[in-house]
Amino acid sequence: MSTQNSAQGKFEDTKVSLKTRLAALWASFMFFYLYVDYFHLYMPGSLKDMLAGKVFTFQVSQTFLLIVLAAVTIPVLMIFLSTTLPAKINRWTNIIVAVLHIPYMLFNLAGGAWIHMVFGAVIEVGLLCLIIRYAWKWPRIAATHSTEDYK
Repeated sequence: MSTQNSAQGKFEDTKVSLKTRLAALWASFMFFYLYVDYFHLYMPGSLKDMLAGKVFTFQVSQTFLLIVLAAVTIPVLMIFLSTTLPAKINRWTNIIVAVLHIPYMLFNLAGGAWIHMVFGAVIEVGLLCLIIRYAWKWPRIAATHSTEDYK
């Protein structure tokens, strides 16, 4: 009786793999990234500029849109790559891509950021820092020594 009663009300703390955590962080980052851009459309003058073919100080062209899509493609692919790359490559890819995205996210604040953009940038940079931290502390396999190593 005590075994059943003591187990009631307690939850099992299941382990989540590091690769799954990284993929979830990249997915969370992408949601914030997209929503900050989406809410930017509600800012006065934003749609007017878009209809005039202008984004920030850039003229909208096929090349501009290709560059923007390529920039978004990288973190999108990181969701998949975080679950499939071998550990050593995975670790460095996550660190490098996250480090390179931090200045890019902060650049989005240029030109008069509203508070929702600052909030979004703080969350995005926080998620990127978590990705860097998890990847940096990637667990290592302990070296095992056989008797052959000492001969």
